[in-house]
Amino acid sequence: MATTDIARLLTDVLDPVAESHGFELVAVEQSGGRKAPIIRVLLDREGGVDLDAICSANAWVDQALEGISALQGPYTLEVSSPGVDRPLRKFSDFDRFAGETVVVTTRAQGESRTKWTGTLGGIDGDTVIVEANGEKFRIAYDDIVKARLKGVVSFKREGCGD
Repeated sequence: MATTDIARLLTDVLDPVAESHGFELVAVEQSGGRKAPIIRVLLDREGGVDLDAICSANAWVDQALEGISALQGPYTLEVSSPGVDRPLRKFSDFDRFAGETVVVTTRAQGESRTKWTGTLGGIDGDTVIVEANGEKFRIAYDDIVKARLKGVVSFKREGCGD
């Protein structure tokens, strides 16, 4: 089974389970080789996800994956929050995170540009709007290969021996 097929299968299995536990399944990703695959499950919920939530989620995610024939053999399970660079996978994500800074990559379709970094302007019909360099770009949702928030993390340094 191809990597994308396994991720899709696991998404179908985990989505309703996550919802029943009060979580949103953001993404299921598979990486690593066939002999030692890594299954990464990204979860979120209203108010964010803390370490205790991830620890408890690890148990029910592991239980939900038991017995799935596509996962025969050893694998590493990673359960985490999506982080500041949250992937945007669902069409509704592009409306939900309007106003945020995003990076959107598309498949080449005769256009020279395949990557945009700018402000997410929401959705219009079946297109995603990204404002970059003072211009509005309309990108067909079906052409998007990868999209994520471009998180900005800042730290205020206090009390570190200064």
